[in-house]
Amino acid sequence: MPVIHNPVLRGFNPDPSILRVGDDYYVATSTFEFHPAVRLHHSRDLVHWTAIGHALDDGFELRGIPDSGGVWAPSLTHADGRFWLAYSIVRTMDGDDKDIDNYLVTADDIAGPWSEPVHLGSRGFDFSFFHDPDGTHWIVGVQWDQRPEHPSFSGLVVEQYLPDERRTTGEAVVVYREDGLVEGPNLYRVGGWYYLLIAEGGTGWNHGITLARSRSLLGPYERDPREAVLTTRDAPGHPLQKAGHGELVQMPGGQWWLVHLASRPTLHLGERYSTLGRETCLQPVEFDDDGWLRLAGGGHHARVEIPVPGTTVETDAGPGPRGWTDEFDAEALDGRRWSTLRAALPDDVADLGARPGWLRLRGGHSAASVFDQAMILTRVEEHDASFEVLLDAAPRTPREAVGPIAWYDRSGWIQLQLTHGDDDGRHLRVVRRDGGSTTRSGPVAVPDGPLRLRMSLDGPDLRFAWAGDAEGEWMPVPGVHPAWTLSDDHGPRLRFTGLFFGVRADDLDGRGWTADIGRVAVRFASPQLT
Repeated sequence: MPVIHNPVLRGFNPDPSILRVGDDYYVATSTFEFHPAVRLHHSRDLVHWTAIGHALDDGFELRGIPDSGGVWAPSLTHADGRFWLAYSIVRTMDGDDKDIDNYLVTADDIAGPWSEPVHLGSRGFDFSFFHDPDGTHWIVGVQWDQRPEHPSFSGLVVEQYLPDERRTTGEAVVVYREDGLVEGPNLYRVGGWYYLLIAEGGTGWNHGITLARSRSLLGPYERDPREAVLTTRDAPGHPLQKAGHGELVQMPGGQWWLVHLASRPTLHLGERYSTLGRETCLQPVEFDDDGWLRLAGGGHHARVEIPVPGTTVETDAGPGPRGWTDEFDAEALDGRRWSTLRAALPDDVADLGARPGWLRLRGGHSAASVFDQAMILTRVEEHDASFEVLLDAAPRTPREAVGPIAWYDRSGWIQLQLTHGDDDGRHLRVVRRDGGSTTRSGPVAVPDGPLRLRMSLDGPDLRFAWAGDAEGEWMPVPGVHPAWTLSDDHGPRLRFTGLFFGVRADDLDGRGWTADIGRVAVRFASPQLT
C-alpha cells in the first residue's frame, strides 16, 4: 500500500488549496513576493506530487510589494466547466493598515491560459469560493478592520458572486466571529450542513483548524465543541509544528482528506526555527456520528506517515536523497524550479543565449531593493542540503559582486560574494544581513578564472567552500553562519515565507556588469523521521 510521507510538498509551500477534477488532484500554494505566483501541483494518487507551473506568470509583477506581502492564500475550485482561482495581493502592511486587492481568474485548463483578473474588492484577505449545489457562487473571507480600538480580524464574511456580471453583489454578511484570531475560511455543503472550515490561532506555534456549521449558508454557525480538528500547539516536540490552514477534498470512493500547512523546525540552543517555511501536508479525516469532522484514527495531531487505501500505485514516495542539476542549456529558465523576486527577469538580465551552456546574469539593485534585483532562487526542501554553482566573473570594484546566497527576505540573507577591492584584489567574502544590520567577514583571496562555490546547510548552521576548477580541492571559507536566523521565528517582524538557495549579482553603479553561471547542482539528504 502506498504511503504518504508528510510534508508532501516540502519546503516553502504554504496555504494549500486542494481540488479534485475526475482522477486528478491539484494543489495551489501561496508565493507571497516571489515570481511566478501561485504555484500549482498535480497528483493522481495523493502520494506523488509534481510541480506543474504557476497560474500568474507572463506579464504579472509585484514591484514595490513589501516582504511577506504579495500573493496570499489562493483558492482553487472548479465549477461550470472551468477552473476558478481567487487570490489576494497584499500591497501594504503598516501597523493597523493593510492595502489588499482580491482577484478572480479562470481557465478551461489548469495549464491556462488564465483570464484577465476580476477585482473582488479590498474588504480583507483569504478569499475562497464556494459553489453551492443550487447553482449560486459565494465568496467567504476575512474582513479587516483598520481601527486601532477594534479587533483587526473583525469576522468571516460571505458575499455572493455574479459570474455573468463578473462582480460581487457588494453586500457582505458577517457569518462568524470569535474572540481569538480566525482566518483562512472555506465553505462546504455535506449532508444537509454548511460547514465552515477555519484556521485559528495565527500561523505560528498556536496554529490550528476548527469547524463551525449551520443549516443555512448565512448562519447562524455553531462552533465545534472540540477545541480543534487539527493542531500541534500542545505538542512542542512533534515533527509537524504550526499545523493549520486547511481545505477538504473527497476521493472518488468517498474518503475525505484534509490538506494543511505545517513546519518542521530545526533547533538552535533549544529554540525552534522553521527555516524551511510552511509546508503542505495531508491527513485522512471523517465525519463522526454527530456530524463533526475528525482526524481518521482519532486525536488532533498531524501524522507524518499515512497509508493510502484505494489507490493502485505500488511505489513508495519516501523522501530519500535527491537533487537536480541545471546546465542552463534550455531556451528559458524552468519556472517550476526557479523563482525570482517580484517580477520576471528580462532576457537582457538573465541571458541564456549570449554564451551557450551558461546563464549570463546582469547585476542589479542591492539586496534592499523591492524593484530590480538580479537573483534566481530555488526552495530549500530539507535541513541537510547543499547548493553548488560554477561562476565565471571578473568584478572590478566593491560595487560589483556575485555569488551563492541563502535568502529569506531583504532583512535576512547570507551570501558568499565574489568581489574586488583596492586593498584585497579579487576575493571572496561572506556578507550577512540580519534586520537592520549588515556584517562582512574578512577577505579570502582567490585566483582568476572560473570558480566553484558551495554552501551547505546542516540544521541551524550554514557553511561555505570554494574550489578553483573542476578537479580542484574544496577549500572551506572560515566561519559557521546562523541559518536559523533565516526563518519566520527570528526577530520581532511578522514574516511568512521560507528559505531559498540561489545566485545573485550586484551592479550598484549600473554599468551593465555581468557574471556567467555555468552549472548549478542542488542536493537534499534524507530527512530523519520522528
